[in-house]
Amino acid sequence: MIKAEIYTQEDGKITGFLIDGHANTAPHGKDIYCAGVSIVTQAAYLCIANYLNRDIDGDSASGHLMLKLQTPPDDLTEAVFQTMLIGLREIEKLAPQVLKVIQK
Repeated sequence: MIKAEIYTQEDGKITGFLIDGHANTAPHGKDIYCAGVSIVTQAAYLCIANYLNRDIDGDSASGHLMLKLQTPPDDLTEAVFQTMLIGLREIEKLAPQVLKVIQK
């Protein structure tokens, strides 16, 4: 199972996320659920780090991706994070046995 933890501050703005696990619904490289989660979260990561040039703490490995803003979220980071969250929620609706999204 893939666990997606979405970290928020008191006003509800997202400050980061942690993705851990594998869907294990198909062989490595052919799992559409892992691919979907990877694309949605890596796109958000790359946009915030490389396009918006925000300072982040980040870590990635197979089955693991973490991003935490080093500065408070703003309207642009929030738009990226909310788009990512919408994508994750849609995958979770399709396969709740594969992906669990938790907002903290």
